[in-house]
Amino acid sequence: MNQPTANPENKQPAPTSRQLPKAYEFREVEDRWYQNWLEHKNFRATMDESRPSFSIVIPPPNVTGVLHVGHALNNTLQDILVRYRRMQGYNVLWLPGTDHAGIATQNVVERQLAAKGVSRQELGRDKFIERVWQWKEESGGQIINQLKRLGCSCDWERERFTMDEGLSQAVRTVFVRLYKEGLIYRGNYIINWCPRCHTALADVEVEHEETAGALYHIRYPLADGSGHVVVATTRPETMLGDTAVAVHPADERYRELKEAAVILPLVNRKIPIVYDTHVEKDFGSGALKVTPAHDLNDFEIGRRHQLPVLKVMDDHGMMNEEAGAYAGLDRFACREKIVADLKAAGLLEKIEDYQHGVGHCYRCQTVVETALSRQWFVAVKPLAQRAADTVRQGEINLLPKMWHNTFYEWMDNIRDWCISRQIWWGHRIPAWTCEACGELIVEEHDPDLCPKCGSSSLHREEDVLDTWFSSALWPFSTLGWPEKTKELQMFYPTSVLITSFDILFFWVARMMMMGLHFMDQVPFRDVYLHALVRDKHGKKMSKSKGNVLDPLELMDQYGTDALRFTMAAFAAQGRDIKLAEERIEGYRHFINKLWNAARFTLMQISDHQAPHLAAPGDRLSREQSLAQGGKADGTTDELSLPHRWILSRAGKVAGEVGRALDDYRFNDAANAAYQFVWKEFCDWYLEWIKPELYGDDPALKARSRAVLLRVLEDILKILHPMIPFVTEEIWHALPGARSSIMVEPFPVADPARQDEAAEAQAELLMEVVGGIRNIRSTYLLHPSATIKVGIICSDPAKLATLQELGEAVKGLTRSDQLEISSEGRIPAGNATHILPELEIFVPLAGLVDVAAECAKLDKEEKKLNQELQRIQGKLGNEKFLAKAPPEVVAKEQAKKDELMATLGTIEENRRRLQAIG
Repeated sequence: MNQPTANPENKQPAPTSRQLPKAYEFREVEDRWYQNWLEHKNFRATMDESRPSFSIVIPPPNVTGVLHVGHALNNTLQDILVRYRRMQGYNVLWLPGTDHAGIATQNVVERQLAAKGVSRQELGRDKFIERVWQWKEESGGQIINQLKRLGCSCDWERERFTMDEGLSQAVRTVFVRLYKEGLIYRGNYIINWCPRCHTALADVEVEHEETAGALYHIRYPLADGSGHVVVATTRPETMLGDTAVAVHPADERYRELKEAAVILPLVNRKIPIVYDTHVEKDFGSGALKVTPAHDLNDFEIGRRHQLPVLKVMDDHGMMNEEAGAYAGLDRFACREKIVADLKAAGLLEKIEDYQHGVGHCYRCQTVVETALSRQWFVAVKPLAQRAADTVRQGEINLLPKMWHNTFYEWMDNIRDWCISRQIWWGHRIPAWTCEACGELIVEEHDPDLCPKCGSSSLHREEDVLDTWFSSALWPFSTLGWPEKTKELQMFYPTSVLITSFDILFFWVARMMMMGLHFMDQVPFRDVYLHALVRDKHGKKMSKSKGNVLDPLELMDQYGTDALRFTMAAFAAQGRDIKLAEERIEGYRHFINKLWNAARFTLMQISDHQAPHLAAPGDRLSREQSLAQGGKADGTTDELSLPHRWILSRAGKVAGEVGRALDDYRFNDAANAAYQFVWKEFCDWYLEWIKPELYGDDPALKARSRAVLLRVLEDILKILHPMIPFVTEEIWHALPGARSSIMVEPFPVADPARQDEAAEAQAELLMEVVGGIRNIRSTYLLHPSATIKVGIICSDPAKLATLQELGEAVKGLTRSDQLEISSEGRIPAGNATHILPELEIFVPLAGLVDVAAECAKLDKEEKKLNQELQRIQGKLGNEKFLAKAPPEVVAKEQAKKDELMATLGTIEENRRRLQAIG
């Protein structure tokens, strides 16, 4: 993506402080800066056509919802992107809003009424809807404040709600147009029905869970008395609605039964045997009971063979009058009675254990029934074909690409979408039936008279639309459609959609279909499907398991930035996130590391100083040049190695982070920034330049301060999209009047600062210093002990570099002597570390008290062996192994492995010490 020239809006300087407290107190900082951003309207999109637009519509959370880890991940990733694009100079719109969540919201209000002894039916539809709106205004939308707590930089002035006036008009317009185009129809069809919520459900709203059930083999006597046919079913209660038995025409077992009939057990109704290729010969007995009113495949078989349709269950999951003697029984009680009666009649051949997927309502987890019902449908085949083609042709980019085949398979085999719901809260279907002549009227505006007969006796459809119907219009309805608004012109198509993979078909595919059909454009260019957040063991979080992590509690404990950075660092494409509190705590340490680096920097730069870093050869004023150690003629000297190295690396890392964010590789962006800040800037650069900062040369000191400030500024900008609060706080503590960091330009690599030679030299220095530090660690040398170091280097170029870097090596390793040569032998009694073309050695005589150190190791070894014996005793106890949960046993085994590894290290350290003595 081409980066525009930064032209940030609302650059309003805020008061600055030149001091940072010792500890970063995130609670006070987060609230203060979020309010500041809101006051200065830093999140607002404008109608500025001079800058390119970047837009995202938020996946609207349910108005009943509270922030969970899935929301935290999803919205953190969106916020990272919009803050990054804002810093690049884009006119950014992140449009927020909430979904009315028909079933969930109605359930909430119904429970409140029930607590007062009132039902919605007693209240009546209009009064009930009033009560829902009242609840929405008073208690709904709690999640919006929680998103603000997460730092989300949405344009809150444009917040939308799927039931607000504008979106409701869009819904009605779409429904009427689709109906008049013949793509919406009303008819009898098999749908998914929730007996608890009393409403139809779309296929994607049914969650199939693998359940231990049974396969019942039932004898259906042949009508001529010559024997019987065995059918297998998992739902014997539906047999009361059987209107045929089907067998495959090529099944040799049933070739003689053409035009034969059977007697339906317990009902004694004669039903035919039909031949149909849908039957699976290898399932059960190869004979299938056909219940057209209670199974989709049976319904299709019934249509092909013109079978009667008999519905034996009502909307509450109770057997109706068509169930005969079983009428009034709950469906599962009916199952038990039928099985018992079949046994008593000698008609139950056998029962097998059977594992199968059972559909559950995605809202209340009730077992769903498939049943014949009169509903409204969208004929989605033509819409789905175009949507699938846009992905195939690259007009929409699905990431990760592993979802492409799943997407095509679903879209190519899509069934008509049942869009009517038997509830009150939602967009009521704009259809009326004339009670005089039966005419069906579908219009955008409420009709007064029947256009066919002129009657005023019109009855409006009671059903409302599926919640996903309104959210399918979200990318364009929120921008003012069906009006031709400037917002639509500027921000549609949106740039990217970030959402969870599990609503790819609930929502994403439907937005594609509706956007292409009504806007004749894709609704977004890219779709980034993030994975699930699981617990640290990779298990799905659930309250019943007690492994749910609450993001609000995590933010209270570790700070919002730590949670956000954790989410980014683990958001690898196509990989579930294993979230553990220890990870968040680890990134809290990273936040502290950055804070301490900023405090160190401010200690070097007094309030009245705001050092400016010039490139080598730049022309400055005489005063500026002399302040940076330059020349009186205004030209600057070459910076020393540590500064050239860190500036070169800072530019490269900015490029790496930017490219990673461009490609939605959030984990790569976070990890590149983390490694640079912690390892290179804090652990190496700050230590490397201390001699200059603390030295007596004012020129070196001035240049060190200038580079230090410049790199810290770039670090804060690179990190701001991921950790906005701490970066804003530090930014305003730096010298000078400063606007919000979020409107600063995102750093880009400066060619004048790229220095491959400096990076190679610094890499050599770090390898050598790392080798010397490894010797100190391995041989347990006291941190304050000074050492002598020898280096033999056979490579002339490396040798010359090391000779130039001798003082830096000594300073970074507490060495008082350093001898570097091109050849030689390592004396006896020296510790060594070998690198390519390099041998490092350190004389150990006088530095190590071998006896004392061995005694320490002996004491530690004894203690660890005692603990090891205790654990081995546990693991050798058969009763413990039999009774303890697997995770407890695994934990003890892990302790044993860790102890054995530590004992091995102790033995290795003892061997090394004894070699010295």
